[in-house]
Amino acid sequence: MEFVVQAPPPVLRPFVAGYTGYREAGPEPRVHRGLPSPYLTLIVTLDEPLVIAVRSDGRAGPERYDAFVGGLHTSSALITHDGRQSGIQLALTPRGARALLGLPAGEMAGADLHLSEVAGGWAGRLRERVLEGGADGWAGRFAALDAELLARVSVERVMPAEVARAWGLLTASGGTASAAELAHAAGWSGRYLSRRFAAEIGLRPKEAARVVRFDRARRRLRRAAALGERLTLADLAAGCGYCDQAHLAREFGALAGCPPSRWLAEEFRNVQAWGAALAEDSGS
Repeated sequence: MEFVVQAPPPVLRPFVAGYTGYREAGPEPRVHRGLPSPYLTLIVTLDEPLVIAVRSDGRAGPERYDAFVGGLHTSSALITHDGRQSGIQLALTPRGARALLGLPAGEMAGADLHLSEVAGGWAGRLRERVLEGGADGWAGRFAALDAELLARVSVERVMPAEVARAWGLLTASGGTASAAELAHAAGWSGRYLSRRFAAEIGLRPKEAARVVRFDRARRRLRRAAALGERLTLADLAAGCGYCDQAHLAREFGALAGCPPSRWLAEEFRNVQAWGAALAEDSGS
């Protein structure tokens, strides 16, 4: 198993939260849940294709991807592999959708797409450069990724400032900022912000708040499990802005498709889970 975390160059950090490279070669088939997140997901595979058995919009697969991009969503996708998987995953911010892909995140909401569907021939060139960089290991792959993204990024393709302010407040609050607070930050009415938010981000403010809050909770839960720390669901709920443990359990069922205990049991059979948990704990 290999899991490597890399920060992008400073100029890219408003658009890409980080890179994670992974490689696993094991004897057993696995299933991984692609959970709702405040980030769009871009994956460049190395050897085997990415196989999605059930897409985030509920459509059945399997669909195979050499280079993948997925928008924000409110239900989990099911990813399968035969024991072998390898690639680099990028966490794109909604600002990154415009700056790197040339369209608002809202146009990819709830969708699992071949990167070529939104980026044309660049998708193939990106994967080819990353594969060539592999001659120098992970450092070479990440360097090739940096070069391609730096050549493509456009800081002139920006989301509306009002939406950016509201989104920044929502994420900084861990999903607990109220709709009224978001509207005030944007300087718009709540109804108008809801429409513009959905068009730009892909989720309405209340949906986005659920996803941000859930993402914070499941990361804390995963990190605690990886480090062997005791964390009760009641404490997790209180720390992440849920009314109570029952509220957290309902949200987990709705957004992950299973209870927290089952998710942990499934997740820690996957190389990404341990590496991601420890990387988050170290501040990466």
